Amino acid sequence: MQAPATNTPTAPRWLDNIGDWLFRNIVAVAGWFVLITLVLAALSMYWGGREAFSEFGWGFLVSTEWDPVRERYGALVAIYGTLVTTTIAMIIAVPVSFGIALFLTEVAPAWIRQPLGSAIELLAGIPSIIYGMWGLFVLAPLLGNYVYPWIDEHIGPWPILGALFRGPPLGIGMLTAGIVLAIMIIPFISSVMREVFLTVPTRLKESAYALGSTTTEVVWDIVLPYTRSAVIGGIFLGMGRALGETMAVTFVLGNAHRISVSLLEPGNSIAASVANEFAEATTPMYQSALLALGFLLFAVTFIVLSIAKLMLMQLKKREGN
Repeated sequence: MQAPATNTPTAPRWLDNIGDWLFRNIVAVAGWFVLITLVLAALSMYWGGREAFSEFGWGFLVSTEWDPVRERYGALVAIYGTLVTTTIAMIIAVPVSFGIALFLTEVAPAWIRQPLGSAIELLAGIPSIIYGMWGLFVLAPLLGNYVYPWIDEHIGPWPILGALFRGPPLGIGMLTAGIVLAIMIIPFISSVMREVFLTVPTRLKESAYALGSTTTEVVWDIVLPYTRSAVIGGIFLGMGRALGETMAVTFVLGNAHRISVSLLEPGNSIAASVANEFAEATTPMYQSALLALGFLLFAVTFIVLSIAKLMLMQLKKREGN
């Protein structure tokens, strides 16, 4: 016996159209809000630093002078310190994060994957000031007393490369800041890589294993090509975090306004300069110079992330071809 048909009430067509229109406009407002906020933040930094840009011109970018007494300011030391510490952090963090992600997705036993992955993700929630205090009171004395003297004695005499590791073992400096930054961004990069590696279809990996491939071959020939674009995006996401980090770097960088080839020497960064000196900026020019540094940090981060976006677009284009 056929069941009687039931009439389900449907909303009027005009009501559906209104709901769709509201949804589109609400999400559009959310998207434009981010873009407008970004532009306004950049303009506010530039407007605040216009006096310094007008006074020093392009010399502000290439000068190493920073003298609040004579009101002479230059950003080169801070830019140099920011780029060097970020480079050190990326050199350390990328291979370590890659190893962590591969271990959790391809090598580790099933019973340890979830607890270890959760522990790594929890590290991302630790405030940066805690990393800075740990770096100052634990890591810096350890490096200064045991590691840096050995590096200075054994690597310092090397030609060319030795100049990077020659200097007084103070414990604080650009190398220490880079190590702390690396520890901070490893959870971000490794978490992104782990989630991306999990998206690789199991059938692809099982097919490779069935053909006799080793784990190394599966990683290099299957996992990495499949996730290359997303992995690069995660790396540059961590780089953006390292470029703008403030408190952790402020504790261990040494805050010295000078450029030194040695990574063991103290230095300075844009974020550390602003954090340390903004409360002491009592003159309009001093404040303008610090705001100009803030705008330069915004510009450097924007340029780096834009390069990352262009690289991803090129990769996708080649993959499409």
